[in-house]
Amino acid sequence: MAHLLPHHLQSGALAAEGDGRRNAAALLGQHAGDPAHPGHGLRFRPQAPGHGGAGAGSGAGKIAARPAAPVTPVADAVSALKEEIAHCRRCPLHCAATQAVPGEGPADAAIMLVGEQPGDAEDLAGRPFVGPAGQLLDRALAEAGLDRDRLYLTNAVKHFKYEPRGKRRIHQKPNAGEVQSCKWWLNREIALVRPRLIVALGATAAGALSGRAVSVTKERGPMSFGEAQGFVTVHPSFLLRLPDESAREREYRNFVSDLGRVRKE
Repeated sequence: MAHLLPHHLQSGALAAEGDGRRNAAALLGQHAGDPAHPGHGLRFRPQAPGHGGAGAGSGAGKIAARPAAPVTPVADAVSALKEEIAHCRRCPLHCAATQAVPGEGPADAAIMLVGEQPGDAEDLAGRPFVGPAGQLLDRALAEAGLDRDRLYLTNAVKHFKYEPRGKRRIHQKPNAGEVQSCKWWLNREIALVRPRLIVALGATAAGALSGRAVSVTKERGPMSFGEAQGFVTVHPSFLLRLPDESAREREYRNFVSDLGRVRKE
């Protein structure tokens, strides 16, 4: 395996977005046709969606919809919470974002994955983890034996924070105040879903869940988030930003190993 994949978070702006997308394409496509890898045949094709989001246009550019969740009282409550999040004005980030991006997954999911914030693709689609980082996450989950459709995926911050550069929107890390404002929504998601295990993808998510600064390098692995059992690992976009091919390969394998531990926790 030669390359890896993803896009948006952890330590500052993603300055080399073009390089990241090329890394993403290589990572997803490197095992095409190899049945030994669950991600085989998956290739990242950069989209140029308009503000119509996932429903804009037609054909192969669309993001596939997830299966409908069974209707239960908790599922109804989660659905109502998503509607509330859609109208969030708790911080100024809603002003420039296309839309809020609530969590997604079964209301009774045993495992919840929490990232930093939506990226460009997520902001347009209104769904978490559908861009380059999300595609890499999907592949890593499959290799670790985890089914995305059985997980609840969300972010610590629900609106995309970015810096316009020409026609591109470059990710900016949310500040402590923005994370704190959005913790209201994250806490409510956790209270409704009541996952057995919460996985923090990156330092921002880990900080939001623990209430303190977290060093992913030093504290990677099991961690308690208050009364909840947790686990800390890298955000998949971290892998994309690594400039060295061998480092990307090594860190991707470490990431899959972490997800394997999550499955067994």
